[in-house]
Amino acid sequence: MTEQRSFGGVLGGVLGLVAASAVAGLLVTVGLTPVLALSGLTATNTINAFETLPDYLAIEPLSQRSSIYATASDGTPVLLATLYDQNRIEVGWDDIGQNVKDAAIAGEDPRFYEHGGVDIQGTVRGALTTVLNGTVQGGSSITQQYVKNVLVQKCELLPTEAEIADCYDQATVTTASRKLKEMRLAIGVEKSYSKNEILRQYLNITGFGGRVYGIEAAANYYFNTSASALTAAQAASLVAVVNNPDKFRLDRPESETNGVANGYLDNKQRRDYILGAMLTYQKITPAEYDEAVASPVQPSIHEPSTGCQTALADAFFCDYVVHVLASDPVFGADEETRIKNIRRGGFEVYTTLDLDLQHAAVTTLNENVPKSVAGWDVGAVVSSVQVGSGRVLAMAQNKDYSQDPAVQATGNNWTSVNYNTDFAYGGSRGFQPGSTYKVFTLAQWLESGHSLRERVDSAPKSRWGTFQDRCLGPQNYDAEGWSPKNDANESGRNYSALESTVRSINTGYIGMAKRLDLCDIRTRAEAFGMHRADGDPLSQSAAAVIGTNEVAPLSLAVAFAGIANNGVTCSPIVIDRMLDSAGAEVLVPASQCTQSVSPETDRQMVAALGQVMTGGTATQSNSATSPKVQMIGKTGTTDGAKDTWMSGASSRVATVVGVVSVTGDANQRAMRFDSGPVATARHRMWPDVMSVANAKYGGEPFVGPVAPDPSDDDENDNDNDDENDNNDGNNDDDQGPDQNDDTDDGNF
Repeated sequence: MTEQRSFGGVLGGVLGLVAASAVAGLLVTVGLTPVLALSGLTATNTINAFETLPDYLAIEPLSQRSSIYATASDGTPVLLATLYDQNRIEVGWDDIGQNVKDAAIAGEDPRFYEHGGVDIQGTVRGALTTVLNGTVQGGSSITQQYVKNVLVQKCELLPTEAEIADCYDQATVTTASRKLKEMRLAIGVEKSYSKNEILRQYLNITGFGGRVYGIEAAANYYFNTSASALTAAQAASLVAVVNNPDKFRLDRPESETNGVANGYLDNKQRRDYILGAMLTYQKITPAEYDEAVASPVQPSIHEPSTGCQTALADAFFCDYVVHVLASDPVFGADEETRIKNIRRGGFEVYTTLDLDLQHAAVTTLNENVPKSVAGWDVGAVVSSVQVGSGRVLAMAQNKDYSQDPAVQATGNNWTSVNYNTDFAYGGSRGFQPGSTYKVFTLAQWLESGHSLRERVDSAPKSRWGTFQDRCLGPQNYDAEGWSPKNDANESGRNYSALESTVRSINTGYIGMAKRLDLCDIRTRAEAFGMHRADGDPLSQSAAAVIGTNEVAPLSLAVAFAGIANNGVTCSPIVIDRMLDSAGAEVLVPASQCTQSVSPETDRQMVAALGQVMTGGTATQSNSATSPKVQMIGKTGTTDGAKDTWMSGASSRVATVVGVVSVTGDANQRAMRFDSGPVATARHRMWPDVMSVANAKYGGEPFVGPVAPDPSDDDENDNDNDDENDNNDGNNDDDQGPDQNDDTDDGNF
């Protein structure tokens, strides 16, 4: 808060203006005559020009670093990363130690509390030095230095590099006219702000070398302490840096004088000068002075964390948060503006990440999937979403995060691509989900009035005839020779919708799609938040029914959260709340929830997907513990076992786990990790994550009709599938010697 100026302060400002006008004439007649003579200006012209200069300086908020937080198990925020252009932490008057205030005044402006913005003695001394040396010299008061810093700060907010460079040149050029303008503005600042507030703002805005700005960040960086705790020697060393940030900075021990390495000698000499000034003005005692100058300059450099790479195991989630901040109009008119806002605005961003669930995801990934495999760029992902809110609770993958191309070139264990998200949010172009995608055909099947027990022509064939499509027109599959197969080569002709779901029968779902409209199936998938990761429209071919659209794992988690939420799907969010640099709440994107299917349809879906967990292809994943919570789920395996998936939910948390081929192809059923078969790694990881979710969030029993047993053939039974009733030995993950799952043979 700006303090009110006292009468003495206002009077000082007025006297400063009068004195400065006189000084302007003195500068012309004594110090600047050679310069002005070249331009034809007279002393009187200069005084008039000075008095007509603007004296009001609009002071914008300082550029400050923003921080991104997750939530610990006890509810406390945990810092993930900081983002900034300038490493600055603005602090109040009481958070700046007296040693710093005394060092700044003694070293830079001993008469700070006496003048009205312009130090007459210092200015005259600078003018005389100009005459003797032929160049315009210092004499700037702290207020003048503050003015220059404010003008430079304004330059850095300009949109283009060319504009910034031109503005910077104008704000720092060594000319008499710039000096006069600076003096005039300094007097204006003194009229509006108290001395303490000017000194506080000066110490917060000043550069301390490199990207370090402000006394608090400087204390953190150079001495691993706070501005309030700096010793006299440390404070003097930092104030020394202000005088010449390149020469006196403390993170270059190899600095040289006349080509000779001197360690921190330059800084020590300037530091000791400041300590001497502090002694002269009785800010320290002789004993304190002796102790301070005898101490070596010993910085303890602590590199500030910047960017998501410092979030380590949580870096991919952090990266997603940054992309959300850069993409949402809530944070600015365009992406460039949003990035600048977040890197300069001093925001506190509190995310939805649950560190307990995240730790479980990272741990099980590390235990079950290597970061790289010879000859195969293997990827593995975990995405968890809170049911009913869209809050992203966990997001992890089996890679280390780096945006440095040189680091990425060292091996497949490094990447900046987030496999869990869409391409527009730093992700890949997606992965085929295989049979997991069948849930959207199931939703449309039930919403259209069909039942779980209704049977369809499920016999494998190479001529599937014509599929209805109200959007693109009828699609004919007679001439293509498309012949999708089933995992165990089931050849039954009339599977029910429930059997096809529990056993993940491809041809059963193709038969269901023939009785529906392909455009309606696509629209139903979109109602659950599904979209291609690359931004293109979803395909609505017959092949898409069994999972050929490339989608992001997070999208699948959102969809399963919708199924677990009585058919209400909520878009994903990653920010719970956000504060600006003043501590005020900032509007953040809210989850948008829509009814994807009717509650009755959803109850039937839940009943079928519950049986997938208890007696179908996902039984291996139905081992989550403490406590035992009712689950729904669906497995998926793509053509040639290239990608394997386990997706499911309790009534509180939805989780998707996948092992994918990032580039190239690999038959996961023919491979092993140290943890076991590659194709079943998902079933080792999914229960690990959901056990933690169940223990923390619990879960209610799903409300819905009890689905009939898949072997019940009473309804629409034409006895054409008798030969297949016993032919299901290998399509469940927990059966057969290789524990294989369904595969979507024929996907393209």
